[in-house]
Amino acid sequence: MLCSCAIPTTLEKLSESGEADLVRSRHRDHYTALAARLDAPAGRDYDQRLGQAEIEIDNLRGASGWSRENSDIEQALTLASSLLPLWLARGRIREGLAWFYGGPAGDDAPHAEVPAAVRARALADAATLGIRVGTVDSVDQAQQALAIARELDDPALLARALTASGSIAGYSSNAELARECFTEAIGLARAIGDRWRLSQILAWQAAANLPGDQRAVHEAAAEGRDLAEEFGDGFVSRVCRWCLAVQQLYQGDLAGAISEFAALVAEARDAHDAVIEANSLALHSCALAERGEAVAAHALADASVDAAAELGGSPAGLGYSARAATALAAGDVEAARDASDAAAPHMSGFVAIAAMQRVYSSQAALAGGDLLVARQSADDAVATSNSWYLSVALTTRARAAIAQTEFDQAERDAHDALVLAAELDAHLLIPAILECLATLAGAADSHRESTRLFGASHSMRQRIGTVRFKIHDAAYEASVAVLRDTLGEKDFDAAWAEGAALSTAEAIAYAQRGRGERKRPAGGWASLTPAERDVVRLVSEGLGNKDIATRLFISPRTVQTHLTHVYAKLGLASRVQLAQEAARRA
Repeated sequence: MLCSCAIPTTLEKLSESGEADLVRSRHRDHYTALAARLDAPAGRDYDQRLGQAEIEIDNLRGASGWSRENSDIEQALTLASSLLPLWLARGRIREGLAWFYGGPAGDDAPHAEVPAAVRARALADAATLGIRVGTVDSVDQAQQALAIARELDDPALLARALTASGSIAGYSSNAELARECFTEAIGLARAIGDRWRLSQILAWQAAANLPGDQRAVHEAAAEGRDLAEEFGDGFVSRVCRWCLAVQQLYQGDLAGAISEFAALVAEARDAHDAVIEANSLALHSCALAERGEAVAAHALADASVDAAAELGGSPAGLGYSARAATALAAGDVEAARDASDAAAPHMSGFVAIAAMQRVYSSQAALAGGDLLVARQSADDAVATSNSWYLSVALTTRARAAIAQTEFDQAERDAHDALVLAAELDAHLLIPAILECLATLAGAADSHRESTRLFGASHSMRQRIGTVRFKIHDAAYEASVAVLRDTLGEKDFDAAWAEGAALSTAEAIAYAQRGRGERKRPAGGWASLTPAERDVVRLVSEGLGNKDIATRLFISPRTVQTHLTHVYAKLGLASRVQLAQEAARRA
């Protein structure tokens, strides 16, 4: 075919014979067809197709330019939409947006006068790109695309528009809307048998769900990965595997997460996939910081910032946030503050990531002694986050409230953070929460409880392989020293050992004991307090009252009191009936 670098000279000659327009039209049609192969794949050679499109980018640009020169906006937008996988997989977000808008000056919008189906596809795809760099009109574009797709009753087009809307909702932390959009899109893709499109939808669903339902994340990412690999679609496979690695990180599988992030970085570099490279470097850095490998973590954070330099948007925000996290881990307050400030401009439209940036700002301010800024940043993070992010934000605000001696607020936040972390199996977050609760117990003169909680946290850190960030060391060491002096060496060591012997589930239950849910019903299973549930659990394991008392650090008489209350609430008369009821509800 005609090479773009030869077009000017060739066209000068062809123009004399009147054939220039014909040649350029054929050139456009050829490369439009080449691009279309990215949007309707068959076989297992998708990465090769993507690589070919990248090689031919200058010819594709020429095809787009010729369409616009001839005011053929329909052709130009069709070409831009077909290349959506290239814009995403190669991090060419801003160039892709320029193709939809007619160039850097934005001469034409994707809602130009074109057939409705082409218009809807272009609106959805422009929104998909725009949200990744914080374009403010992405929401409106996705809604317009959705309205047109519903009116046309085109399942494939509707799935595309729903995917764009779901991604935007996910970035905006609107979990319910994201779930609705992706559920409908997945149903449509399955109904029409479009397995490649289904892999994409599942990938973006997993990414949108990352702060939330862990089972949903795992199921979507695993299926999306397997489908993508059927087509040889490395980019979508990497998106899914990145989601699974993030899940591993928060669940406390640091070794598994680190291994997967390292593999993703290497693979993304080979594939010229700047987005996954930058994102994987950032999370690899955070995982190493959690293990206390500060120097290596800092180097990876810097590499992430460099990789995201031309991308902007969420990759840049993640990179600077990783740099802030590694600085906090190393105890460098000034560097953490600078990195957090640098992350902020890249956070437009990314509610969840922005919440983490506010968390790091709060922690840096707290470590620097600025309690007002620490509390305000934590308040903002809590107000704009959910799930994992909310658990971290609540823990951060609990720390700030402790520093302000607002113990009631701190206790509410720490317990709420623990409930979220436990529901999500986010074991990485639990040691810090237990330390907050231990500090609060110590402030309330519950010295043994405080020591047990510190012991439980220490033991859990050892199991996971995570360390405390150095910015928190001074407060931690001061609290432990007070407990040791108050209890004496022997009693302190005994209480510490009792806490350290608790499993993760037992440590959570111990921390929650005595803090009953508000508005609990008078009878039925939901009426049981956390302490009563602990007793029921151990009864179902076959333990007697004395053994239960030992496990829960209470007296046998208290165990019997709990059982009496449980029998009354559940309308039962014996341990056998109670064990049967517990087994039925397990």
